[in-house]
This record gives sequence, structure tokens and C-alpha cells, in this order.
Amino acid sequence: MKNIRIKCTGIVILLGSVLISTNNIFGLINCNFNMPNMMLYIAGWIVSLLIYSICAGLFVNCVIKIVTTSFSNGIDLININDAEHTEEPRFLEEGKKISEDKFSKKSNSVTEEIKSNLISVDKQKNQVEAILLHIKDGIIAFDLEGNLTYINPAAIDLFDLEKNDDTFNKIFEKVKLDVNLEKIVYLDDVTSFEQKVFVNEKYINVFFAPFKDEKNIPNGIIILLQDITEHVKLDNMRKEFVADVSHELKTPITSIIGYADTLLEDEYDKETQNKFLNVISSESRRMAKLVTDLLTLSRYDNNKNKTEISEINLGEITKKCLEKINFEIEKKKHKVECFVTADVPLVRADKYGIERVILNILTNSVKYTPEKGNIKIYVGFVYNDAYIKVIDNGIGIPEDDLPRIFDRFYRVDKARTRDLGGTGLGLSIAKEIIEQNKGSIDIKSEFGKGTEVVLRIPVKSREVIENK
Repeated sequence: MKNIRIKCTGIVILLGSVLISTNNIFGLINCNFNMPNMMLYIAGWIVSLLIYSICAGLFVNCVIKIVTTSFSNGIDLININDAEHTEEPRFLEEGKKISEDKFSKKSNSVTEEIKSNLISVDKQKNQVEAILLHIKDGIIAFDLEGNLTYINPAAIDLFDLEKNDDTFNKIFEKVKLDVNLEKIVYLDDVTSFEQKVFVNEKYINVFFAPFKDEKNIPNGIIILLQDITEHVKLDNMRKEFVADVSHELKTPITSIIGYADTLLEDEYDKETQNKFLNVISSESRRMAKLVTDLLTLSRYDNNKNKTEISEINLGEITKKCLEKINFEIEKKKHKVECFVTADVPLVRADKYGIERVILNILTNSVKYTPEKGNIKIYVGFVYNDAYIKVIDNGIGIPEDDLPRIFDRFYRVDKARTRDLGGTGLGLSIAKEIIEQNKGSIDIKSEFGKGTEVVLRIPVKSREVIENK
């Protein structure tokens, strides 16, 4: 504060002295003084400068003191609970005692606080920018004129925007969405609303919300874009699944009701009754199998299926499955060959589940291979996987149907599958079981020539086997 007082006093004295001296110089020029009078004039000039300097110095110091005192008192009122309000003397290294005034002290404190707040605000700004930059949802902001003020990379990708797409109308005309900026911003009953749009093979949910200042005056509009493609697909799958289940249950139920009502309406001979009862029994078993498969899928979907992990020899379990369907093999006069590579490592998996998968694959191969067909089975080991490969020369699967063969209730030939007793869930269950045992199932097929199915399951550690 001392430096400020000296500088202010010097400036005031200098300005006043220049004005006084300028006036006196003009007086000397315009007036003809003899030597005694000139000396008196100059002496008066000097005295006036001295008097002015003293008065100006006292006045400036008095004004600065009043101003700084008022500031200090104001700061004391603001920080009345500040523990540092008491003024304590400080000592310089030379030993000179000085007293730091309240104004400087509080000014430095306020400056430090402002600096700290600016750093904190800048940090928060960087955090928000990082979040908006990497978030998967799109964010777009417009002002009241519809000019683009902010857009993140996700929004550009979702709407496939270019540099010249920089206004509200251009962007939403491009995605063919009929919305009105003024209606969203200014209507009192519209606080926010959302619409769905299909862009670039994606379903996108567009959420509009105007933003306002502290006086509740609209400043613009912010838009959130969410990719809901997977949700839409899952919802469609759910609807399709419910329709398929209803259809699959309706068919056997209709048959059961029809034949049962026929038997109740009239008396039939023993042969006809047995025929009708056989149909009822067959349809009931088919419906029971369908319900069992649905429950199995539900347990796997919700990870509620009880599994017993054990060491399995794939060669042995494959041969046991062949024995179970030997009657069907002999009935269709198939030539079945099974080759097991020596020293196939054991696998740790759910024995019941893996057996069910192998049985399903072998049964399908026998069913869809014409009489006197050839079926070859290979059990071996490649890298860290044990595998079972089943190759037949059956009817095969059309190329267009291959991507959907694991879908629930999907059948390549619906009429033939039903005639052979299939529910359309066998491969879906097989895939669920294999994947939960950390394995994989792949199918290659050529229509009219045959099918190849490969099951892979991770083996136990080679070191553990060798130690045993």
C-alpha cells in the first residue's frame, strides 16, 4: 500500500506542477518584468509549487487511507468468522518490524480462492468433455435459431452426418424425422418428448429436451440419441418366440381335443378306438417334449440349470450314444463308422449336457440321411480342444437357411421336421449347452450332398494329465 500512495502522490503533484508552471511561463512571456520583479515572480512560482505539493500529498494520502479502510472493514464484515482476522506483526530477516494491512492480506486471500475455483471449474469442464467425447450415446445441442452449438462423435456416427449438416432442419431432414424446433422450445405443455427413427440399418431413439436459464427463459435445445437396435431385435424375437410357442402347442392340442371329442360323441370299434388313442398319445408326448425343451432352454437362459462338472472321455460317451440309437441306424440300414484318435485328453464339462448334445447331433444325422446312407464320426484333439466331427451324406441344408439353424423353432422343412418328431429347439439347446461348457458348435452343409457338424470342447491342462 505504501508504494501505491507514493505513486499516486507523485502523479498528482507532477500534473499540478506542470499546470502551474505552464501558467507561470505564459505569464513571463506575456508580461515585461524588470529584474527585481522577475525574481519576485519566480520566487512566488516556487512557493506556490511547494504549497501545492504539500497540500496535494496530504490530500491524496487522506483519500487513499479512507478508501483502503472502507475496503478492509467490508472484508472484515464478510469474513467475520475468519480465524485470521487478528492482525499480528511480521518480521523481516533484517529484523525490521512491519505490519501487513488487512486490505492486502484479504486481497491475496480472495485472489488465491478465485484461482483455486478456476482450476476446479477447468477440471470439471475437462471431465465433462471427456465423458461426452467417449459416451456411446449421441449428444447434439442447438441454439434458438437452430444453429448447431455442440455435437459429439457418437451423434455424427449414428446419423452419418457431414460438415455441412450444421443446422436443426438440415440434420432432421436428412434422417427424415418431422420435428419443429419452435414447438419443442416454446410450447408450455412440451417439456420433452421422444421419437424413434430408422437410420443406416439402426433403430435410434431421439430424445428432445429444451434447456432454460435461471429465469426460466429458453436458451436452446439438447438432443440425446440412443441406439436401441438390439432392444428392438430382442423385442421382435420375443414376439416371434411367443407366436411360435403358441403355434407349436396349438397343433397337438387341437388334435388331442378333436380325437377325444370324436371318441366321446359315438361308439367305435376297438380298432378305431386304438387308432384315435394312439394319435392322442403321440400328440401328448410331442407336447410334453416341447414343454420339456422350453423349460430346459429357460433354465439355461437364466443360468439355473444344475450341472455336474466331471472329467469326460469323448470317445467313450460318443460310442454310448451310438448304442442308444442303434435301432434307428439298423432300421434305415446306415453304414456308420466311428474313429477315435489315440490319447484324446479328457475334458471337464457337464456330462449329462454333453451327452445330450452328441445324441441330438447323431439323431439328426440318422433322421435326415436317406436309407443306406454313410455316416462317419471322428473324435480327436487339436491344439487345446477335443472335438467330435460328424459327417453324413444326407439331404443337407440350403445355404440361405444355414445362418438361422440355431434360432429357436426354426425349421428348414417344417412339415418334414414335424413328421420326424422334431420340436425345432434341439440345435438351440445344443448351442446353449456347448457355450456354457466353453465350447463351440459349427455346421457346414450343402443341399442334397450332406452335412458336417463339429463340436469343440476345451481339454484339461496337458500338465495335469501328464502328472497323473
